Order: sequence, then C-alpha cells, then structure tokens
Amino acid sequence: MGVLDLINECDDIIDFLDREKELNEDLFALRQAVKDWYKKSRVYVGESGTLLRFFRFISWKYDLDKDFVTRGTLKRRKINTNPEIVNWPLVKLIELDHGTSQWASAAVLTGRDEKVKNPPFKLKLTFEAIDHWNKMRGDRKKWEAKYDENILRQANAFIDLVEGKKINFKAIQAEDYCFARAFGFISKEEGEEKWPSLRGHESDRIEEMEKEMKYFEDNKEIKSKDHRVVQAMSMLAKIKGKNVKIAYSESVNKSWPQFWRFLDFCSNKPKNI
Repeated sequence: MGVLDLINECDDIIDFLDREKELNEDLFALRQAVKDWYKKSRVYVGESGTLLRFFRFISWKYDLDKDFVTRGTLKRRKINTNPEIVNWPLVKLIELDHGTSQWASAAVLTGRDEKVKNPPFKLKLTFEAIDHWNKMRGDRKKWEAKYDENILRQANAFIDLVEGKKINFKAIQAEDYCFARAFGFISKEEGEEKWPSLRGHESDRIEEMEKEMKYFEDNKEIKSKDHRVVQAMSMLAKIKGKNVKIAYSESVNKSWPQFWRFLDFCSNKPKNI
C-alpha cells in the first residue's frame, strides 16, 4: 500500500502510519522512507530488504538516482545492484537473490502487466494488494490495512502448544520456516528445497536455525540477530520450560514489537482463555 501510494502521489500511508502508536521497525522504516522520498536523495530503509528492493527498483525505473541508507544485518546482505533488471521478465526476476519474489513484486507494483503461472506466495499477495488498492481508489475510499496472517497463525499455534494441544502446523511460506523448524514440523532439507530464499534473509536461516537449535540443546545463549530465529527459539524455550538467555532480544522489534508481552501473556493467562 505504501509503495502504491508513493507511486501515485497519495499520502494515505503517512496518515495511517502516523496514527499507529506501536510500529514495528520495518513499518517505521517505511514511514521514514516515504517522507525521505519526497524531500531527499538519500532514503532510509532501515533493515528491510523488502523496502530496499522495492525502492531501489522504483529509483532505477524512473531514473531518480536515489541513494539508500541501511542498518543492521542489511548492511552485510548481498542484494542485486544491477539496474538493468527493470526490463527483465518476472520469471527471471524471481531467480535473483536466492529466489526471493521481491524484485518481481517491485516490477508489478510499478505497473508491469505480466502474469506468472503459480506465482510464489508473496507475489500472489502483491497481485491481491494491487487489486485491493485499485478497487478502493475506484470507489473513492482509502485502502484497508491487512494484518500479518503469518504471525497470527504462529501465535495461535503457540497458544495451542501452551495449552498442551496436539497441532500439525503447516509451513506455507518462507516466514513460517523458523517456527516450523523449531517445533519439528519441517526438516532442514524440506525448507531448503521449498524456499532457497531462506539463505538470503537477515541470516542464512537454514544454517542459523541449526546452529541455534544446537546452542539450545547445550543450554547456551541464543546469539542470533535474526528476528524470526529469536522468536522461534524463545517460543521453544517457553514450551520446554528452559530459561535461555537471548543476546539480541530487541531484534524481534523488526516484525513483532509486542512479542515479549505476548510470551508473558501466554505464560500467565488462565487456561479458559
């Protein structure tokens, strides 16, 4: 929604984010990036690979010569720097950066009228987002915010585990991997086969999860800076009743700033809730 608003010179995204009292770090970066976009040549994208790819693609496509300010793990990640990709077909864009669909989403958001057979999960969401934005604008209404269904599914599954219920959590997208791997719903090999892009996130999540799970077994400190890994290992520790130290507990703010309150709630909530 933010990218579509920016391209079409709408300020609804700024109004929406300014009203929110507790933004995760990626949404904070989005707010700052949109504000920077209109006034500066240097645009802050924080630690968000998604924002970096989206805004870099826009800058290349419209010859805007923007520079991007990153932080944290994003400074070390290898992300495409070839501006010629703005003319590549979607099927080729999907092959970039360990197979992320974000470059293809950027192309679609900037007007690419091209279809992909069996699109990746996030690219499918991009098509749906564009349809929603166009429909609401056609009706002269503001777009509606979409909740993070990935976090919601994991939170509900975790609550069931806290209550001792048997669950069969299904990992349907790459962002499910860390949670699913921690609780044994997917293997390392299955994750790597389904989502090669796991190699190129805030960490190499395939190897990071194996390393941190070994630390967990040995009662060592969890040292990952990857928010998804920290969330998954912290939930596992809660279920196993382990008091595990987390070196970078603040990393969860990237996607789920309420995470530690959520864990505390699950530990203390009455069984009938």
